[in-house]
Amino acid sequence: MYKHILIATDGSELSSRGLEHGLRLASATGARATIITVTEPWQSVDAGQVWGGAASLLEEYRTHAEQAATKILDGARERASALGVEHETVYVADAYPGDAILETAEERDADVIVMASHGRRGLNRLLLGSQANTVITHSKIPVLVVR
Repeated sequence: MYKHILIATDGSELSSRGLEHGLRLASATGARATIITVTEPWQSVDAGQVWGGAASLLEEYRTHAEQAATKILDGARERASALGVEHETVYVADAYPGDAILETAEERDADVIVMASHGRRGLNRLLLGSQANTVITHSKIPVLVVR
């Protein structure tokens, strides 16, 4: 059925359920999995901060984001290994999650995307999170949304 499943996670409780569902699907079908996490571009609260010497905040943000992504992907690798799923992980920095998920799915030739309906960003849409909505709307392959 599926040969390559792209699983998106942001480390939230709901996306962890999506990760688990995607890994179990991969295990059941013998598919390999690519697990992706994305951090959004840093946005200064005040454009004057950058000019006022607070450019170090950008570097601090990037360091924190990379550490968080490493923690998320380490846990995902551990779970994939426990289920015997062939897998790789991808971290995309400074990108909008929906766009990065779609680009990675295409680049890696995934045949289905598994993701949660809402991530850390909260309820940005009535039924689906804005990133899930972006992926569903623009994906050329099936998208399995976990609630």
